[in-house]
Amino acid sequence: MRLELRGLTKKFGSFTADDNIDLTVEPGQIHAVLGENGAGKSTLMNMLYGILEPTSGEILIDGEPLTFSGPSDAIAAGIGMVHQHFKLVGPFSVADNVQLGREHTRGGGVLSAKAAREAVLDVSERYGLRLDPDAICEDLPVGVQQRVEIVKALSGPETELLILDEPTAVLTPAEITELLEIMRSLAASGTSILFISHKLKEVQAVADTITVIRRGKVVAELEPTASETEMASAMVGRAVTLTIDKTPAEPGEPRLEIEGLTVVNGAGVKVLDGLDLTVHSGEIVGLAGVEGNGQTELARTILGLLKPDAGQIIIDGVNVRSHTPSRRIADGLGYIPEDRGRDGVIAEFSVAENLVLNQYKDMPYAGGGVVRADAIRQRALGSIAEFDIRTQSPNELVSSLSGGNAQKVIIAREFSRPRHLLVAAQPTRGVDVGATEFIHQRLVTERDTGTGVLLISSELDEIYAMADRIAVIYNGRIVGEVAPDTPREVIGRLMVGASMEDAEHADPDEVEVTGPEAEETPAAEAAETSAPEADDTPTTDSGTSESDSNDEQSNGGDR
Repeated sequence: MRLELRGLTKKFGSFTADDNIDLTVEPGQIHAVLGENGAGKSTLMNMLYGILEPTSGEILIDGEPLTFSGPSDAIAAGIGMVHQHFKLVGPFSVADNVQLGREHTRGGGVLSAKAAREAVLDVSERYGLRLDPDAICEDLPVGVQQRVEIVKALSGPETELLILDEPTAVLTPAEITELLEIMRSLAASGTSILFISHKLKEVQAVADTITVIRRGKVVAELEPTASETEMASAMVGRAVTLTIDKTPAEPGEPRLEIEGLTVVNGAGVKVLDGLDLTVHSGEIVGLAGVEGNGQTELARTILGLLKPDAGQIIIDGVNVRSHTPSRRIADGLGYIPEDRGRDGVIAEFSVAENLVLNQYKDMPYAGGGVVRADAIRQRALGSIAEFDIRTQSPNELVSSLSGGNAQKVIIAREFSRPRHLLVAAQPTRGVDVGATEFIHQRLVTERDTGTGVLLISSELDEIYAMADRIAVIYNGRIVGEVAPDTPREVIGRLMVGASMEDAEHADPDEVEVTGPEAEETPAAEAAETSAPEADDTPTTDSGTSESDSNDEQSNGGDR
């Protein structure tokens, strides 16, 4: 399939999300569309997939202009799409999710479970995507859920073009590596791919050509051999510093002291097992580890969302184990959550409301039992300007923002109030290079003004660049604390369970593990297609069509 976009434009009132976009994707090509959060990437893809109607311009497939009134038209034309925010029905099986909108039936219109399973297994085998058709989607790791979305997109009638909208935003390094291999395999088999991203290394790794969009306009056409600096500058429209300039830390008194922290989950497993950790004022402690070793539980326990079974959490000399999350926040704890959708924002609230979620009862935002809307609006206008939140107004719902701009709302909220300790879990996940630069600079400023910062990141490069001291977590314990100039192979050994002594004195000729990307992930284990053949029994009819199964707002997800 040869896809051509000519002058494609989308306006929402006076706001132009995409402005006269020209773009061509050749058969079997991986064409990357690069841009910062809010550049118009997702809006462009939503027009191509029939979710949004262009204000003007043309979509041509193999030279023929086509008009899509909905996703079903795009699917019929051979276009599949994997959205930035997955559109799976959690309690449904993989097979049920894949057949939504294209249900397999037998005599009398009864849904056929056997046909649905066979369709999943057929696509899985054809493209090398391991899936159990009977697995329940909400029980699968994120990386496998994305694989379900890809199989669903490829299950359309002769899918020849696959749109991947920010596909790596929520994946672990190992899952990202696997996805890039899947993309190469699909392209080699003749499938064209539109790869929407703002991650420079990933674009360099797989793209055949790159189109850069900034504020709704095409500003550059680049080869994948272009430098990261060149791509970043084209995205942001200015020179971007990809290295972090900071002076040596000057640690002071302890801000956070964790002693013997133990948390047992509902299955009786110790997700934190006697963990000890201290963060001082004026330092950034980076927590390194393969995801799933207790990082999430540690952050949530510090905030008070999880109750420890043993141990102490001391903030500024006070044992806060019995304190509520709201009290901890009021006492100076800042928190950037790993999962912004669950813990960071309320999607149905406005940008302005989300910016004061943890201060809405306080002056000047409330008084005499009355919320002061003018004060909240003024706060929002200031934060929108300072943190470059791409939104039409403070009253716009957060659900209509791109993922990166939703992250900026959280960053703005947490950096705009007094705090002594900041727990930042994956703070740059899903944000563009310009926003990453800004967040890193703000974290260093926090440190330099006396805040203690605990940085939890799955990106080892980010840990090395930001941390003044690195703590390595494995199976719910801190197994070593090292300086940021420690060789990567030492940290890699600690991350997979080596003792400090063994990590420092291992045989230099052995195969090294240098980061999370080297670890076998739950995704790989959960994806085996070992389920037995199911009987041809009816499945549940969801009543949901493909054109209905989207939660995009009318003004697009990535303006």
